[in-house]
Amino acid sequence: MTPKIDPPQLTPAEMVDKSGVTMDTLRYYEREGLIIDVARSESGHRRYSGADVEWVEILRCLRLTGMNIQQMKSFALLVHAGDHTQADRYAQLIEHRERVVETIEELRSALAVIDNKADIYRELLAGKN
Repeated sequence: MTPKIDPPQLTPAEMVDKSGVTMDTLRYYEREGLIIDVARSESGHRRYSGADVEWVEILRCLRLTGMNIQQMKSFALLVHAGDHTQADRYAQLIEHRERVVETIEELRSALAVIDNKADIYRELLAGKN
């Protein structure tokens, strides 16, 4: 049995709504080679599939968590190259995950400092009443 392929059907505007990225970001990702082989309608307009939406969501998460465009390009090249790159993709994601965890720890520490300072101001302001 052949797997069902999700037909490309989303317009760029619908893709923006589904994926949560802006039109500018969508076009930029295409220009940079992060999104490739976008299907076209008979009239030549771009049409995106559910798989495209899922891929953009991955890109969005990578970017949100601090992966730079060069690293995203490297990851995308591996994905587009095929299954034989799975070990390299895994290694990149684990390395990125470690950086994300470090950043979260730094942010938690910074948040504790901010909370402490806010508590001091709250107590000072409560004492003025």
